[in-house]
Amino acid sequence: MGAYIFRRLLLMIPTILGIMAISFAVVQFAPGGPVERVIAQLSGQGGDAMDRLSGGGGDFSQSGNFESGGSSKYRGSQGLDPEFIAQLEKQFGFDKPPLERFGLMLWNYMRFDFGQSYFRDIDVLDLIAEKMPVSISLGLWLTFLSYSISIPLGIRKAIKDGSRFDTWTSAVIIIGYAIPSFLFAILLMVLFAGGSFFDWFPLRGLVSPDFDQMNWGEKILDYLWHMALPVAALVLSAFATTTLLTKNSFLEEIRKQYVTTARAKGLTDHQVLYRHVFRNAMLIVVAGFPGAFISAFFTGSLLIETIFSLDGLGLLGYQSILNRDYPVVFANLFIFSLIGLIVSLISDLTYTWIDPRIDFERRDV
Repeated sequence: MGAYIFRRLLLMIPTILGIMAISFAVVQFAPGGPVERVIAQLSGQGGDAMDRLSGGGGDFSQSGNFESGGSSKYRGSQGLDPEFIAQLEKQFGFDKPPLERFGLMLWNYMRFDFGQSYFRDIDVLDLIAEKMPVSISLGLWLTFLSYSISIPLGIRKAIKDGSRFDTWTSAVIIIGYAIPSFLFAILLMVLFAGGSFFDWFPLRGLVSPDFDQMNWGEKILDYLWHMALPVAALVLSAFATTTLLTKNSFLEEIRKQYVTTARAKGLTDHQVLYRHVFRNAMLIVVAGFPGAFISAFFTGSLLIETIFSLDGLGLLGYQSILNRDYPVVFANLFIFSLIGLIVSLISDLTYTWIDPRIDFERRDV
């Protein structure tokens, strides 16, 4: 197992390099960029935009005039001083060739130095850490509740396969899965957050403004009060796939010969189910856990964060792409890709913990 783990760790290096290289190449050909964004702001807002840039670490007080600068590779830069454009390129690192910028980025990322946001004047890691509590809350609650519902429900549906219970629960699951989470979120807001009916839950934020003045009990209740509607909107469609996967996996195992043999030996249905079937049937469910967790944690809540005004990682990544804030975009990509690869390895190790008969040493990576 040690050799397998070592090989998987080594394979993470070219995988991360490939992900970052492809993303970096795509950005080079994408229209627009941070320089163009600043130029557009200057053209439309004049001195206000200049003041914000001066506060962000660049000295543009002397070069931000609008003298004729001749031709430029940046759209909308006509009339701006070429020295000012050159200072913008230097601030954003675009005065270096692409390969040099890519190599410097990889060297910094190896040391977990992600630099500063282009437009927020804050370290990227500090910015990610600032948004992390919202995504942690949504991801953990979503994963915990969806699996807590899916696994017992899937087992029950397998035992009652073909019954009335199986039929109506399948209908509810399919309908819930078909409803987009953002539509259900809007419905919950209309019904329970001061819309046309009840005003039972808050409309925005992770906690109340006076959260710091509350005692521990009040803080817990306030936090759960704010998380109720966003988590409910996410959970509705999250548990459908895992429920059906659990049901089908248990049905497949129940129909195998070893189950018939175990029953013939006098074991009860409960003993057969939880001593023999459970371990084998849960393998495929465990295999899907890392992907479901990563999806719920980082990518599954963008619209929910927007609807409920929750400033998390999903909204941060989306806004960074729109604003061409490349340090934030690439840092998110690097960190979450690395986490995804590590969690995938943990999933394989969990296989061997659940079923020691699985030996990855005898398989090719």
